[in-house]
Amino acid sequence: MNPFTQILGTHRLRKVRPPVPVVARIAVSTRAIFGPWGGGNQWLLQFARYMGFCGYEVTSDLRGEVDCIIIQHNGLTGAMSFRDSDIAAYKKAHPSVRVVHRINDNDVRKGTGEMDALMARYNALADHTVFISEWLRDHHAAKWFDVTRPHSCILNGADPAVFHPVGSRTWKSGEPFRLVTHHWADNPMKGFAEYAALDGLIADGTLPNVELWIIGRWPADIVWKKARTFAPCAGPALAGLLRECHGYLTASRWEPGGMHFIEGLQCGLPIAFHEDGGGIPELARKYGVGFRDNIASAIHSLMAAYAGKDGFREKVLAHPPSGDAMCIAYREIVQRVLAERN
Repeated sequence: MNPFTQILGTHRLRKVRPPVPVVARIAVSTRAIFGPWGGGNQWLLQFARYMGFCGYEVTSDLRGEVDCIIIQHNGLTGAMSFRDSDIAAYKKAHPSVRVVHRINDNDVRKGTGEMDALMARYNALADHTVFISEWLRDHHAAKWFDVTRPHSCILNGADPAVFHPVGSRTWKSGEPFRLVTHHWADNPMKGFAEYAALDGLIADGTLPNVELWIIGRWPADIVWKKARTFAPCAGPALAGLLRECHGYLTASRWEPGGMHFIEGLQCGLPIAFHEDGGGIPELARKYGVGFRDNIASAIHSLMAAYAGKDGFREKVLAHPPSGDAMCIAYREIVQRVLAERN
C-alpha cells in the first residue's frame, strides 16, 4: 500500500472526497514512517494529510504525471525514495514540473563533512527553497546558497490533532516542577551532557523541587540518578506524557529547526533552551528562558515567570506554534510555483 494512502486512512480522510478534480499531483522524495522518528518525518505526515484535504494527491514516487516534486532531504541515509539523478531525468522529460526543496539539516549538527555539499547539489534542481529557520538559511548562505534566489523560511509546527494543551497540567506552587525532554536520536549533540548534569543537581538536592523526565533514547554511558525514563514513543502516547509535565527542556545544539521542543510547546509547556540551539531560539525565546552555563538558574527563572497574565504558561497557551500555519505556508508555495509556470 502506498504510505500516503496509509496516512489518509489513519486520519480517516479516505472518506473525504474533494468536490473538484485533483488540483495537482505532488511527489515527495521520502517515504512516511509510522512511529517514533525524526522531525522531517513528522512534517511529512502532516503535509500529506493536509494537502489531501486541500485536493492534492501526494505520493512518494515519480511514476505517472507529477506536477510538483518536493525534495524532503533525509540526510546521508538511504531513506530517500528517489534521488537527484531521478529528479533531473524527470525534469528533462517533463519540463513543466516544478521543484521545491525543503532544507532541514546541516553538517555542524551531525558532525559530518558531506551534508552541506549534498544540499547544494540537490538545490541546483530547485525552483523554490524552504529553510526551516532563518539560522539554517544563514548557515547555508555563508557556504553556498544565493539568497537572491526564491526562498522562504517556515518554522516547524506539530500536528494540532495530537499535540495540544487540552488536559495539560498547570503547575501549582508547592508541588515539584516537572521538566521533560524527548529525543529519537541518542546523538550527544542533543544535549545529554546538560540533562545528565541536571539529573545530578536534582539527585544531590541542589534542585529539590524539580523532577526530570527523559523520553526516547540516550547515550549508553549515561546512568540516570533520579530522572524518570520512558521508551521512545510517538503520537498520542507521546503527547499524553508531555501534558503530564509543567515545562520543556532542550539543550540540543545547532538544530536546524527542531520538532521535539515544538511538540512540547504545543502541549502547553514553557521552555528552558540552550542559547546555542541553532534555529531553536528563534521560536523558543518567546516562551521561556535560555541558558549556556547555568541550567539551574534558567530553571529557577522559568519557574518564577511561569504563572500570571504575562507568564510563560499564558504566552504558550495564547500564541503557540502552529502545524496549521506551517501546512498553509507550504500549500501557498506549491500553489505559487505551479501558477507561475504558465
